[in-house]
Amino acid sequence: MGEIDVKTYFSTELLNWYRLIKRDLPWRINKDPYRVWVSEIMLQQTRVDTVIPYYNQFMSKFPTVRALAEAPEEEVLKSWEGLGYYSRARNLQAGAKEVAQRYGGIVPDDKASVAGLKGVGPYTSGAIMSIAFNRPEPAVDGNVMRVLSRYFCLEDDIAKASTRVGIEKLAASLIPEGAAGDFNQALMELGALVCTPKSPSCLPCPVMEHCEARLAGREMELPIKTKAKPPRPEFRAAAIVVGSGENAGKVLVRQRPATGLLAQMWELPHLLLPPDKVNWLDEAAPKEQGELAEMISRMLDEDTGLLIRPRSWFTDADHIFSHIHWKMRFYLADLGETSYSAIDAHIAAASGSAAIAAEAASSYEVNKKAAAIDVSTEEHNEQPGTYRWISKEDMDTLPFPNLFLRILKQFWE
Repeated sequence: MGEIDVKTYFSTELLNWYRLIKRDLPWRINKDPYRVWVSEIMLQQTRVDTVIPYYNQFMSKFPTVRALAEAPEEEVLKSWEGLGYYSRARNLQAGAKEVAQRYGGIVPDDKASVAGLKGVGPYTSGAIMSIAFNRPEPAVDGNVMRVLSRYFCLEDDIAKASTRVGIEKLAASLIPEGAAGDFNQALMELGALVCTPKSPSCLPCPVMEHCEARLAGREMELPIKTKAKPPRPEFRAAAIVVGSGENAGKVLVRQRPATGLLAQMWELPHLLLPPDKVNWLDEAAPKEQGELAEMISRMLDEDTGLLIRPRSWFTDADHIFSHIHWKMRFYLADLGETSYSAIDAHIAAASGSAAIAAEAASSYEVNKKAAAIDVSTEEHNEQPGTYRWISKEDMDTLPFPNLFLRILKQFWE
């Protein structure tokens, strides 16, 4: 069978298979380009089963481009809470604003215009153009590169940009006339359900007969991909500060800066430990735990003018970003009168899995005078990187990264 026949066989069999078994997914109800756009952004680095409830809720709240463009960012982030990679949500809203301003709220049927939107890369633009408008544009993600690397026994490193470009050209040559949307979705479906990363299911594969990697016994070797550097560990310590008086039962939180990692989301106060102190998160002597508690107290004093008293270890937790591994220890604390107190000796040596964090305290803008008077004043809250007291009910409206969301739920439960 010649090369052109192998390609034709692949395209024909894959398309027939997809039209028989395609999953009933909410973004496939129609070909509205906005719905396709939202789904593709959500599906980046996130499993389909995880995305479905988020997608339905998001589309219910922001059913049109204009609805998303005009929504408060905090509301968008809250709807995205739990999906992670929050820059996706910000970029999606920024792109929606561009569509509202430049194209009258209608996603344009033009590749260059779509590709120019904030947060829309080659894969997403290809997916929108092919699925929504049936344009013969490739949509190459990790699934597609894996499938084509195996079927054609390609040995190029898929971590390299040049390999992606080559596979995009190959994928474009495979698109059957008039069936771009279904074909691209078929490729994605095959990679997600059959030609999976670690254990490809070759027997039910619709194109196994002429898969070169299978015929050569190399389906487990391909694709070739150089390993990324492991995420850099960052060791941090955080405080769950419980209020008193009119703030009794509330917890002190702060908003992250307007730019950078997890921008404008809310979190528990925490600090990045210097390199010579990271061993304090191991089973350490009570003295060291007391010094760590004092570091947290000093940070909050400098940021807000509030004196706190760390009382006891609460838990350890960790969270892995693509480039950073946060390892964090959480302490329970309350408002103090005049001095800091050490952690109880029998709790100080608590073992834990370590934890998480963000930028150092110096990256936060603070208004010490305002905070010392009332850290929850409306004027103070409008400033980036500021503090406020929150109740359990406030968790329903304020967006928190997964780590702090989990810890606060555990605290209130």
